[in-house]
Amino acid sequence: MDKTLVFRTVHEEAPGAKWQSLFDYHWPAYEQWYLSEGERERPGYLACYNALRRHMPELLDTYKALCELAGGGDLAARLLSLYRPPPYITGCSQAVLARPGATVLARNYDYPPELCEGSIFYSRWNERRVIAMSDCLWGVLDGMNDRGLAVSLAFGGRKVVGDGFGAPIILRYILEFCDSVPQAAEVLARVPTHMAYNITVADSAGRYVTAMIAPDRRASIRRVAVATNHQKKIEWYAHALASETLIRERQLSILVDDAATTEERLVSAFFSPPLFRHDYQRGLGTVYTAVYRPRTGRAQYHWPGKWLDLSFDDFHEERLAIRYGSRHLITG
Repeated sequence: MDKTLVFRTVHEEAPGAKWQSLFDYHWPAYEQWYLSEGERERPGYLACYNALRRHMPELLDTYKALCELAGGGDLAARLLSLYRPPPYITGCSQAVLARPGATVLARNYDYPPELCEGSIFYSRWNERRVIAMSDCLWGVLDGMNDRGLAVSLAFGGRKVVGDGFGAPIILRYILEFCDSVPQAAEVLARVPTHMAYNITVADSAGRYVTAMIAPDRRASIRRVAVATNHQKKIEWYAHALASETLIRERQLSILVDDAATTEERLVSAFFSPPLFRHDYQRGLGTVYTAVYRPRTGRAQYHWPGKWLDLSFDDFHEERLAIRYGSRHLITG
């Protein structure tokens, strides 16, 4: 059965009516997801608040403002903390190409289309302007700030679940309060995560790292330009086989290690197999391709035959409907 996802670009610098409208639209689905394991499995409000205050205190003012817009309810406040949320699994491929004078972070987001918000949000909730693909109502799947820092997440390919935050809120924190890769790396080393993720970060100075984070081990942060869906070794063989994580990693590694690879060549590789995946039936199809250029402040989002080209100085609000089949992506 075909499924249509409407991507929206939203410009609202301070939390307000536009964010509130998105919350009202998505809340029924998020409430169902948050309670999917039973309410007792989710932490109480004080535990959520205290975890934020301990690990990401600079976010508290924004968190309080969003909770108020969400109606001030206990359950919404607990979900918005993204502290110990239900586990969820994505695919994803991401890579950095750093060349003299230019840096690009490109990624494919592989996930069930019906579970993607599709909101590309331009905000200025704190000092930095941020353009990001939203998740969990204010978290970040990938994005960039006006200080020249870009981030992207991928599932780490491990079943372990523990005490920590969902990665989207950690990425939001990085974009709101970090200016460089070293600052982002410090956050990734100290803020606990509830699942295994591979976080790739790049900045306008050409620096980049991939952080392999998990709830049961210290973060491994290395100057690695490529990440797919495993960490140092394959630990979940069924997922690795289904997602073709090793094949995708090899393809990207060959590209970024080749001195002849241009930005255009790297980005175009994300539009074709094995990086572009059509396995929507199993929730592993590519939902969108994102390309961030932190030095120029430009963000592009791609689908076959369609794209959005945005920047901090040229961000237009519009809607774009993308139709996905069970085994293919349909545009037109």
